[in-house]
Amino acid sequence: MLNAAEALAALRAVPCGARALEVLAGQADSWVVGGAVRDALLGRLERGQLVDLDIVVEGDPEPVARALGEIVASHERFGTYEVVADGCLFDVVRARAERYAAPGALPEVIPAGLEDDLLRRDFTVNALALNAAGVLHAAPAAQEDLVAGRLRVLHAASFRDDPTRLWRMVRYAVRLGFVPEPGTQQYATEAVRAGALETVSGDRLGTELRLALQEPDPLAVLHAAQNQGLVADLDLDPARVAQALALLPADAGRPDLALLGAVIGDGAWAAGYGFTAAEQRILDRCAVLEPVMPGRPSEVAARLRGEPVEAVAVAGAKGDPETAGLYLHRWRHVGLEIDGHDLLAAGVAEGPDVGRRLAAVLARRLDGDLAPGRDAELAAALDAP
Repeated sequence: MLNAAEALAALRAVPCGARALEVLAGQADSWVVGGAVRDALLGRLERGQLVDLDIVVEGDPEPVARALGEIVASHERFGTYEVVADGCLFDVVRARAERYAAPGALPEVIPAGLEDDLLRRDFTVNALALNAAGVLHAAPAAQEDLVAGRLRVLHAASFRDDPTRLWRMVRYAVRLGFVPEPGTQQYATEAVRAGALETVSGDRLGTELRLALQEPDPLAVLHAAQNQGLVADLDLDPARVAQALALLPADAGRPDLALLGAVIGDGAWAAGYGFTAAEQRILDRCAVLEPVMPGRPSEVAARLRGEPVEAVAVAGAKGDPETAGLYLHRWRHVGLEIDGHDLLAAGVAEGPDVGRRLAAVLARRLDGDLAPGRDAELAAALDAP
């Protein structure tokens, strides 16, 4: 593990860290906290990697927020500001303590000092603060746990108070290669058995699920979450997931939805996680679309046209990847140079016959039975039976 001076240098070596430290210079009551400090001490920061930093201010955080960049959101209840500047995102908050009126409820916030603020955090390895002068503050056992690769909650009721920390535990365990210490693992198991997750809204759980899908190894996080009892009924086949992601076009579709769609057996599985209607439709289609099988290009395209690309990628992974790949990367882009106006101008009566003729020509184009060009397409459309 690096010392405080080395960690400070590591933060300064990345653009967003440098911007934060420049603003915090000379302010002894303002601190970079949480994951950025953790990763700096571990020597895991890379240039361009750190774009999201948490800043704690013992006092009024607004002047610091305004100095950092543009305030895009503020939450008076919590004394927090979201700030963006040059591709960086800063969460600036007033140092505080928290009380939970009921399990799973949002906390009641009480202004406090830095030490209390560190004690409200999820795990000791995130209860770290570093200021621009290189002064490091840590919750009890934080540095020892960081060296040992341990995840430890700061109090026994942590998962009961905020069950979303169960998701964070599995994310950190996979990403950092850390292991929950025995007491923390016991608290987590007891919280799941007691139904802690049922006290949290679907939107909040959905936020945690989406964060899991954005991890460097999302499938491993889902495995860990399922082993911990946070999710169930996922078919976590790594080969199918890898194939679906490989088929997904780089310029279209969302890898997170393709991955989730590849492991759920029923679109209803995701209904309680706050997905938008558009996202839910993609997941529904991923679950029900039949595996892609070899066939004439026109037949394959007719069956898949209009389907989300994520669903086609999943269906290809379940069936014939080569055919799915041809559709996703070639056949779905095939179009005609003529349209209905051309047929009407050529004397075809307005009505369903126009669409039928265009569909017949497109099928011939896909199957390679028609020479390219506008004249050939128009002749074929007029000759269509």
